[in-house]
Amino acid sequence: MKAHRIETTLTENGTLNLKDLPFQAGEQVEIIILENPKHPSESNLYPLHGTVIRYDDPFDPAVPLEDWEMLQ
Repeated sequence: MKAHRIETTLTENGTLNLKDLPFQAGEQVEIIILENPKHPSESNLYPLHGTVIRYDDPFDPAVPLEDWEMLQ
């Protein structure tokens, strides 16, 4: 099955025009229409910008020293 994706905008009267599709005349196709709530350029590119980050003991090792066999 071939798939083809097109992003377009409905006309004022709600008509959808599809042109230059990569299918042959007489070929049966299935149409699924999905709403695109936000265009990628409108979405928040930095969702964590301005959030508080807290580090408890940032210089402590992640693993206790006695658990490191290599160091002993």
